[in-house]
Amino acid sequence: MGAHSPLPFTNGTELGYSPSMDLQNRRALLVLALLATRADDAQDEREREAIRATLARIGGENLDHETLLREVESGRHELGRTASELTSPAARELAYELAVCVCTADGAAGEKERAFLGELARALGLSSTVTERFRREADALVSAPLAAANADSEIDEQILRQAILCGGLELLPQSLATLAILPLQMRLVYQVGKRHGYELDRGHIKDFLGVAGVGMASQVLESVARQLVGGLLGRMAGGLLGGLAGGATSAGFSFATTYALGHLAKRYYAGGRKLSGTELKELFTTLLGRARELEPRHAAEIASSARRADLGALQRLLSV
Repeated sequence: MGAHSPLPFTNGTELGYSPSMDLQNRRALLVLALLATRADDAQDEREREAIRATLARIGGENLDHETLLREVESGRHELGRTASELTSPAARELAYELAVCVCTADGAAGEKERAFLGELARALGLSSTVTERFRREADALVSAPLAAANADSEIDEQILRQAILCGGLELLPQSLATLAILPLQMRLVYQVGKRHGYELDRGHIKDFLGVAGVGMASQVLESVARQLVGGLLGRMAGGLLGGLAGGATSAGFSFATTYALGHLAKRYYAGGRKLSGTELKELFTTLLGRARELEPRHAAEIASSARRADLGALQRLLSV
């Protein structure tokens, strides 16, 4: 697979930008992302709590995430009407890409998720040529094998390197770059477990992340929401949501989450998997706080990683 090209945003006027119109687009994009989290009708309480916690962590003027979530949960937002609130072809294509990322966060899209995405594509007026290519690339990315050959460094060094890479990916303009973070995090947990004698499968790793409080869909949603809350939709000269000039917060979030997950896995598997669910969650919270304090020391490395990153090469690496 080749690198997915950024959408053709060149300036704010391409979206018919005005402060009020920017808010309208941001609200519609976030609502569609929230609708995508419910597409499979299988959202359990743990996942709902992860999404609520995600939105509670994010503040922003004029964009009340928690109110929007309550409205979505009560059925007040209809898919077609929300799609019609987007004001340009570029914004509509972006809405589809973000929905695909949310729907495929925990693996290739299932039947209900594919039906939702098909309905969304029709509501947005997008051609199948555009939508199917992106969906296939997303499915392939999140279904990447867990095993990887490059695991010869010390565990602490490997965790730090992967955290820097994930932070850098968050700065890239492509929507798929955010989605690529999830298989990298799962692969990291797999590698740490294997070094301590555990052969983990995908289901176990997803459960491990869930117990720690890291939902797959909620993590993608958090990245989307952090970028939307800053009004980046109206400042597209530097690229899509989260260019180097505007993505520092999201990069810090991805760095910290990956770093904390790696060290949580190290503690858990080195200790014989004896920590309870409550202990795992508490330890992850502590490690996440430490990782956030550490991130500024590596900000230059994260930015450098973003400048060197090649999403196409990363997709090929994850496929082997």
